[in-house]
Amino acid sequence: MTGRFDELIHPSTRLTLVATLAATDWAEFAFLRERLGLSDSALSKQLATLEEAGYVATERRLDGKRHRLRARLTDVGRKAFEGHVAALRAIVGPEVGG
Repeated sequence: MTGRFDELIHPSTRLTLVATLAATDWAEFAFLRERLGLSDSALSKQLATLEEAGYVATERRLDGKRHRLRARLTDVGRKAFEGHVAALRAIVGPEVGG
């Protein structure tokens, strides 16, 4: 795959968020909040930024009496993430992590 560095994904919080989403179909908001160690508002802001770019889709579901939010990477987001990882590998060279 040809690498393409992605400034939107690159900040460490977003990179961790996107990498987490890349490993699953859907992830619950509470899981993401704990995994990234973010407040609700900080995670909401990161998800909104990625959703606005078309990288993430969110879904609100009713679970009993509570609304739960979950998120997933879109095909565009997955392609951007894979391109970003390929670009990082090109920067560090094949001898690192290969």
